[in-house]
Amino acid sequence: MASTRKPTYKAGTDARPVDAGRAGGTKATPGLSKGGDADAVINAQRSVEPEVKGASASKASPASKSRKAAPSDNIIVFPEPKRRRQRRLVAWTLSIVAVVVAVLIGGAVFSPVLAVRTVTVDGTTLLTPEAVQKALSGLEGKPLPQVSEQEINELLKPLVQVRSATMEARPPSELLVHVNERVPVALLKQGETYVMVDVDGVQLGATKDQSAVALPLIDAGAGATNTELFKSIAAVLDTLPADVRARMSTASAASPDAVELKLVDGKTVVWGNAEDRELKAKALEALLKMPADPKVPVSVYDVSVPRHPFTK
Repeated sequence: MASTRKPTYKAGTDARPVDAGRAGGTKATPGLSKGGDADAVINAQRSVEPEVKGASASKASPASKSRKAAPSDNIIVFPEPKRRRQRRLVAWTLSIVAVVVAVLIGGAVFSPVLAVRTVTVDGTTLLTPEAVQKALSGLEGKPLPQVSEQEINELLKPLVQVRSATMEARPPSELLVHVNERVPVALLKQGETYVMVDVDGVQLGATKDQSAVALPLIDAGAGATNTELFKSIAAVLDTLPADVRARMSTASAASPDAVELKLVDGKTVVWGNAEDRELKAKALEALLKMPADPKVPVSVYDVSVPRHPFTK
């Protein structure tokens, strides 16, 4: 005979029976009493989570947070313009190249791999290359990029024969120095010695044999290098080509406007003042190249008026 007992509900649940067909999310779990009692106990419990309020909101599940944080499907994202992307790429590339170049330059400036080990010298006539190398010995071991022409000229100052010098770095370890020497233009007699001087009166060397040096001797009257007469004569001699200057025996001047030269063959050159020196030098060179005429011997070359030179 079927039981007519009404179903009972588990304590703590809604006292009203729940229609499983109407309650969404409701789970019905039939159960049997211990001992195989035929009376059925119906257990109905809602599985819907309660709404989280206040401080409990922080305990919300990650899934719910992700759902809330998800962007709306209605947002349209435009791609980055190609030109802007290219500009950014170029900027990054230039930055990387600049860093690499800076590192390479820094390494070259301070690297011992580029240290000076060999000093080569050219352009010397009055000096020997060994004398210049000795004066520059302090540069050995110094990186080539750190060597400057100013430093080289400072080291060569004690060598009065050097007017200036330039340098050429030849990696990894060679330094080539081009020496620009002063040019001797005349001899000055000092006792038994003949001193070579340049246009500035700097003494470049000495000899006891005048014939060993193809330079004119400046008369004792203008022997002091700080006089106006010496400066006028030296300026004239400095203008002459080297081969013409080598043919001169003496140079003198009664005044700065009356410079006179003597050739080794005894002929005289009337120069005049120091004006138009280049033009006078060309005129004298042309006169000296004229073939000699035995019928008209020449003893004087006058270039004091360079546009109208003459001989007599």
